[in-house]
Amino acid sequence: MLRATLLYLSSHSGLRHWMETSSVARGLSARFIAGDTLEAALDVCRKIRGEGISATLDYLGENVRSLEEASACRDMYLRTLRSMRDAGLEPNVSVKLSQFGIDLSPEACEANVAMLVAAAAQIGGFVRIDMESSPYTRRTLEIVTRVHDRFYSCGTVIQAYLLRSEGDIDELNARRIRVRLCKGAYLEPPAVAFGSKQAVDQNYLRLASILLKCGEYPAIATHDEKMLNGVRHFAAEQGIAADRYEFQMLYGIRRDLQKKLIADGYRLRLYVPFGEAWYPYFMRRLAERPANVLFLARNLLRR
Repeated sequence: MLRATLLYLSSHSGLRHWMETSSVARGLSARFIAGDTLEAALDVCRKIRGEGISATLDYLGENVRSLEEASACRDMYLRTLRSMRDAGLEPNVSVKLSQFGIDLSPEACEANVAMLVAAAAQIGGFVRIDMESSPYTRRTLEIVTRVHDRFYSCGTVIQAYLLRSEGDIDELNARRIRVRLCKGAYLEPPAVAFGSKQAVDQNYLRLASILLKCGEYPAIATHDEKMLNGVRHFAAEQGIAADRYEFQMLYGIRRDLQKKLIADGYRLRLYVPFGEAWYPYFMRRLAERPANVLFLARNLLRR
């Protein structure tokens, strides 16, 4: 119920306006958001690199209202890739197709993605094409496949709570397309998604095992210690070396586990968001994990 409520509130325009103009809310969001500017995000990347952690940068914003906005987002990502390279960082970004104009023109969206992935390929970078809610799944995978066939330097995300995900992973593995596996952060109907946490967890571990055995440098994205331990145990049991995959987590969440993974010799990459359009992202992070809501409540009470 709490998760459904928070996801509903993330789309409430009145609350969104208040949150985005509230200095209190903005201060709290700083736990999860690197800052408004690319320069602030690069500072975070440098800091975590000093801790042995890699980054993928996400310029916040989704569901653009014009192709001009979509082009502006593409250009910001092009600048981000170049700036990461110039800063001596691995050029690695994560993008959403609703930000690149898929709801306005699938053709223009694909052209924007292709331009970005081509630029990444030229400088040894990588573009992760994020997965959004289930109405986008098929269209996202189609674009990923075509762009990957042309430029290679891209991958996508599969959500373990969707019923279709095992079949999608099999196809992506066959094409050597890199996959980030996550549980999923959108509210989905029973017709397309597992209904219980237990079922999602079981599917997550099943899909992770397929990726570890057959995938192209998979990214195991979770903050669930039970899932982390399950993956680590399976990899050790199967003799899968730690450099054949990486763990991924969100900036600002489960810092304790982040430090432990690095100390134990695993590769870790943080998903580092930046930009002014932070509200939907912030609300989904609260919905994903009750501890995040408790963090918010504690800090509100301190003010």
